Parts: sequence; structure tokens; C-alpha cells
Amino acid sequence: MKLSPDELAQHSPEALRHTFTLNRREMMKLFGAGLFVYAVSDASALQESGRRQNEEELIPHDIASWVHIASDNNVTVFTGKAEMGQNIRTSLSQQAAEELRVPVDSIRLVMADTELTPFDMGTFGSRTTPQMGTELRNICVAARDILVDMAAERMHADRSKLVAANGAITNTVNHQSLRYGEITAGQQIVKAIPLDPVLTNPAKWLVAGTPVKKIGGREFVTGKHQYTSDMSRPGMLYGKVVRPDSFNATLVSLDAKDIDPKKIKVVHDGDFVGVVASDSTSARRAAKAIKAKWKAPQQISEAQLYEYLRKNPAHSEAHAGGQSSREHAHEQGSVDKALASADKKIETTYTVAYIQHAPLEPRAALAEWNGDKLTVWTGTQRPFAVRDDLAQAFHLSTDNVRVVVPDTGSAYGGKHTGEAAVEAARLAKGAGAPVKLVWTREEEFTWAYFRPAGVIDVRAAAQKDGALTAWEFHNYNSGPAAIQTQYEVPNQRIEFHPTQSPPLRQGSYRSLAAAANHFARESSMDELAHSIAIDPLEFRLKNLREPRLRAVFETAAKRFGWGKQKASAGQGFGIAGGFEKGGYVATCAEVEVDPATRNLRIVRVVEAWDCGPVVNPNGLRNQIEGAIMMGIGGALFEDVHFAEGRVLNPHFAQYRVPRFRDLPKIEVELIDRKDVPPFGAGETPIVGIAPAIGNAIFSATGVRLRSMPMVPNGLPERAS
Repeated sequence: MKLSPDELAQHSPEALRHTFTLNRREMMKLFGAGLFVYAVSDASALQESGRRQNEEELIPHDIASWVHIASDNNVTVFTGKAEMGQNIRTSLSQQAAEELRVPVDSIRLVMADTELTPFDMGTFGSRTTPQMGTELRNICVAARDILVDMAAERMHADRSKLVAANGAITNTVNHQSLRYGEITAGQQIVKAIPLDPVLTNPAKWLVAGTPVKKIGGREFVTGKHQYTSDMSRPGMLYGKVVRPDSFNATLVSLDAKDIDPKKIKVVHDGDFVGVVASDSTSARRAAKAIKAKWKAPQQISEAQLYEYLRKNPAHSEAHAGGQSSREHAHEQGSVDKALASADKKIETTYTVAYIQHAPLEPRAALAEWNGDKLTVWTGTQRPFAVRDDLAQAFHLSTDNVRVVVPDTGSAYGGKHTGEAAVEAARLAKGAGAPVKLVWTREEEFTWAYFRPAGVIDVRAAAQKDGALTAWEFHNYNSGPAAIQTQYEVPNQRIEFHPTQSPPLRQGSYRSLAAAANHFARESSMDELAHSIAIDPLEFRLKNLREPRLRAVFETAAKRFGWGKQKASAGQGFGIAGGFEKGGYVATCAEVEVDPATRNLRIVRVVEAWDCGPVVNPNGLRNQIEGAIMMGIGGALFEDVHFAEGRVLNPHFAQYRVPRFRDLPKIEVELIDRKDVPPFGAGETPIVGIAPAIGNAIFSATGVRLRSMPMVPNGLPERAS
């Protein structure tokens, strides 16, 4: 599945700045005899270690994938995807087990290891289920067919009489049975597979589609799982980086005279300064003891942010991802004429602040050199891209770089790059020993990239009967994801305007700009509905033909009881919905506002979700509930404060995220569609919550809030 231009742009955060493969024979030796299967569409699809190709040639539908069936009947499945807490280790195992006809607990998934797993562009864009899940299903179907062929030969049986089930091939005539391990024992077979094998219809799934428990869940809750920060290597030391006092700074001078060289190794290369010590406390103290002077250019503060984003368009036709803004420009009909003749029209501006990803696990890396061979363990969504960054930084062949990703404590789009990996490797090279580097929360909140801030201008019009007639939508900087409207409107002008040199480093965030664009669009739809005195749900459905989007609106409204209870002073109801990355979502919210204190409480949220056939309902519900809670933070109070190149709230003590007391009653309604291909669910469930809350606040108070976060300091007294 090829990435769209907006996904490529948004998944290409500001590049790292640097101032300075296991072959098949080895794999057989490591995993033992058995059956290996790989998928191939053409020669360029095989990514051997060290082989450099354009990522466009290696996007998911062309990647190599492997399955190994051992003599003990256990199955090893290889994927370049990374487990970031989204539970794809379980859902991918289910899909492999389904097509192989084996118990899910017999599957061992090897993930995100650039020496052991096939090339993968990265774990982002809600692409794991539709792309990698389908890829693994294809491979496992082919593996099953090969096993049937081998069993038929061994049994001297009619192939059509053989059935694969529970890890064995059985002859339905005489009930003779061979386990997979018996069939593959002593053999090392590599075969190409057909490109379009017949997959099991989701309506007949027995393993996929069931609520399998999270694989490895016990290890996570008991503390047995080893995150990067828990790992150790023989002779390992601890590193710390000396950070500038503001962004875009260059080093003027360095004074390390107070550092004991017998205990502390100082690594200085260009603007990079770091220390290595035998323990983390000594490293931290040494970094503070170094006197570094920095020079930084004058930079804007957040007070000038939105004016800057609007008034500094990218000069070049090309911007992030190699696109021009015109690639995200759409126009039909005559917006100006439609606005002039409309019964009702609105003209509004929405703003979206920079926010943190705030992952539970900050960046961490453990780097080890063995001669010219570098191995780094780190939490990243793009292990192969980080491998390439390391190879570039240290002038190595990618043959000599291995990146291993332990199951990681969340990313939300924030761990595409490998800053910690490069820093740890630099420190390890300077120290001549393995070095572990763990970022502090302050470092994570300052030196990682942010969700882009944005300004969105909306002009729209409707007739008294509720028909949309004009829609004009301009997004400055935030991004083009989900910028197109799904509503039927004859006159449209929609455009994304990239900003030249945004003031803070920015990149991917859960749903990219879809959350911002849905916030502006669904809030504006609500405003139009109220202006012509039509129920907000009725107004949407009147202007909507897409049956799956209509279905999620109707499902959410029914579960919520939309329209059965009327809004009153201090109590309000809001609805919003949308489409992105193949998923359809509708969200209803109920809020209460204390008239005396103006405190806001989200009482209840109902979300209906359609991403095609559901692979793991438990995991999917968790994803949706997590997206709702995460979206509440961005909707209500998350905001990066900055001035003169410095982040002013780089700790959880000053950066407000949702807490248990913010948790509303959440109800998730899954629409399990087995008649369409599967789509991902990691991102799109977040897009409906902010506009649903904003619309509910307006319902309760008459206050229309057009900036995210909406209530960083409580509700205002009157509408803006």
C-alpha cells in the first residue's frame, strides 16, 4: 500500500543533523532446519542488509516477508513492524495463525530487527493491519499450500483430500496426519510464492476476529519486560548529552576543567558535547559541571506564532516530502458566487497549538561497537531509517549497522527519528565501550519534535433547507491530512499552505493533521447547523452520501440517544465524525459546566468505528479508548509554551495531560464489516473527540471555542 503524498510529508519530520545483515545461511544456523517462505513481486523487493534503494521501491506491497516452521511445530514470523504498545504483536500473530491454521500461541513474532526482519518503511500511518497484516496472510496461505504439497508427496495422497488444521495436515480419507514439524524436519526450503493467494474470508475466521489476550501482557504488568532503559551489556557505561540553552544554538566555548578524566570521558565533536561515566548519577553530575557557552539566533515566541505561520509561506514550490502546496489544492464550482447568494454563511478562523507526544517511555538507546560493526537497541517506529541515519552519521555501510527495537512504551508518531541512537553511538565510540543513554522527561519535551501548530480559515454557506452550497478551507502549516471534506457541496476551495521554517521542530503526530482539520471542519458544520436551526446530526446526514460514514453517524447517535435529551444551561451534547486512512468514525459527547466555577466535565463519550473486518476486538477497543483520552488532552489543555528558542513547560508538572479525574464514561460501538478490506485503527479514532466536545460546550453555554486547546485556563464567560 503506497503512502499518499501528505502521509510522506507528515511522516518526514525535520531530519537529524549530524556534525560528524544476517544472510540466509546464518539465519538457518540461528533458527534451525525448517521451512522458509518469502514473498517476492520483483527483484527490487528483496532488501538484503546493506542494499540501498529508494524507499519508494520498498514500500510495503513490495517487501520481502518470511515464515519459518521449525521441527517442533513452532512458527517464527518475521516483520519489520515495531510494537509500540498498540498490540500489533497480537493482531499480526492472529492473522498469521489464521492462515497457517495453527494455534496463536505457537506463533513467535520477530519484529523490527534490521538484521533479522525484512525491510519495512516504518510503523506509522495506521498501515500495519491493512498492509503488513495482509502481507503476512498472503505468505502464510502460501506456506500452508506448500505444506499440503509436501504432505501429499509424503503420504502418497490426493492433495484435494488433505486438510490443514491445528498445525497438522490430515488426510480426510484415512485420517493419517502429519504435523507441520514432521513435514519440514531436516529440510531447508526456500520458495517464491504466488502474488495473489486466496485468503480466508473474514466471515470464516476462527482465530483472527476473536478477543485474544495481549501477547506478553503478563511481562509488561509484572515488570519482566525489558525496555531499552532496562537493558544492559557487559562493560556498559552511562551517557549524558550536554544540551544547548536554546534551539538552533552553536557552541562557542567549552570548559571541562572540573571533570576528572579518570572517572569521566568527555566526548566533544563540533556542537556535540557528551559525557560517559560508570553510573547514571555520575554522568548526570558531570554534564552539569561542564561549562558550555552557546550562541543562538533571535527566535519568535508563541505570542507571534499564528501570525508567523500565516505570513511565512514556503518560498519553494517543494516542501516536506518533496510536494508543492498545489498538490493539496482542490477547487470546483464558484465559492465566491455561492457565498454571495447563500441564505446563511460563516467565516471563522481556528488555531491549533504545538503539543507534545508525551510517550510514557522517553527516548533511550543502548549502543555497542564491535570493531566497525555497530548495534543499537532503541525504541523507534522506523528501525531501517534509523539504521540509515547511523550509517550516514558514522560513514558506515548499512551492512555494519544493526538496529533492534524492543517492544516500546508508545510513540504516537513521535519516534520516527533516531536522535538517541545517534547520540548513544557517538558516546560509545568515544568511550570505547557500550553506552546506554536515556533521555529525561525534560529532554523529551524539548528536543523531540512536536505536533505542528496551525491556523485554519473556513468560509462556508448553506441554504435555509440545510443544503451546503459553499466550502472554503485553508490550512496553514498544520498539514494536509484529511483536509478534503466528505460532505456533498458543489462549490469548494480547499488548500494546504506549508510554512517556511516553522519556529519549532515539527513532525508526525497521531492522525497527522486530521485531528486539526476535523476540529475546524466539524465545528464549522455545527455552527452552520445552528445558524439555520437544523439539528446538527440531521444537517450532516442531509449533506452526506457516503454510506459507511452515514452508518457510523447513525450508530453513534443511536447508542448515545441523540435527540432524546435536550440541552440546558450547563449541560450540552455534541456530535462530530469523519474519515481518514480507510476508517470511518463518529463521536458523541456530553458535557457539564458548573455555572459558578465554569469548570468543565466531560460526562460521556460514545464512539462508533468502522475499519472493515475486526481482527482483535479487545485490542481495537483499547486503541479507540486510548485515542479518545489522548484526544481530550489536545482538545482541552495540552499546549507547548515557548519563547526565544526555549520551551517553558518541559515537565509534566507544567504540561497538563489527561488524568484519571478527566476520564468520562466511554462507550465504543464497533461496526465489524467483513465485506471490505481491513484498515488500520491507530490514528483516526482520535479525530472526532475535539469537535464533539467543542460542539457540546457550545450546546451547554453558547460559547463557540475555535482554538485547541479549548480550555487551558477554564471556560471563558462569553462566546468569542
